[in-house]
Amino acid sequence: MKLNGTHQLLVYADDVNIMEGSLHTIKKNSKALVVAGKEIGLEVNCDKTKYMFIYHDLNAGRSHSMKTDINIFERVEEFKYLGTTLHKNSIQEEIKNRLKSGNACYHSVQNISSSRLLSKNLKIKMYRTIILPVVLYGCETWSLILWEKRRLRVFENKVFRRMFGPKRDEVIGEWRKLHIEEFNYLYSTPNIVWVIRIEKN
Repeated sequence: MKLNGTHQLLVYADDVNIMEGSLHTIKKNSKALVVAGKEIGLEVNCDKTKYMFIYHDLNAGRSHSMKTDINIFERVEEFKYLGTTLHKNSIQEEIKNRLKSGNACYHSVQNISSSRLLSKNLKIKMYRTIILPVVLYGCETWSLILWEKRRLRVFENKVFRRMFGPKRDEVIGEWRKLHIEEFNYLYSTPNIVWVIRIEKN
């Protein structure tokens, strides 16, 4: 959506995002939005309206609030938008929250998914249709580093170990945890990191 002649405004339902490269332009466009809203009977809720700087320089933009002629908007370090936590420095907090939600989702179906009465294929289908979408919500915007990839794979392997259970070693006759190579054999479809790459393309 255009604001002041350029595409700087994202509108979804009753949520509005203004994006710009300087505080001066943000103030200008915020004022224009408030004025335009009033003309059609809409008001900006100052308590729910926040702004956030995203800088490589951590010392930049230290002001605590943004003032226009008629409004004051609080500055935040992160905020939740359409179910995704946006953070100025990294996506580590968002991944942490998504994994927490994924764990809660797994525990809600744990009794069913770990049942020996279910086939391997049905367990994998449960994971892909119930748990994985919760973890990967909004992953199209993620830019993963090696540590985050490992964290996601650890989560996935942990879920599989719980779902498939231990394996009896044919040589020594004892029960043991499944190895990563065995996961690759059981779960022939792309792992969680590859799914993210596919979603981004």
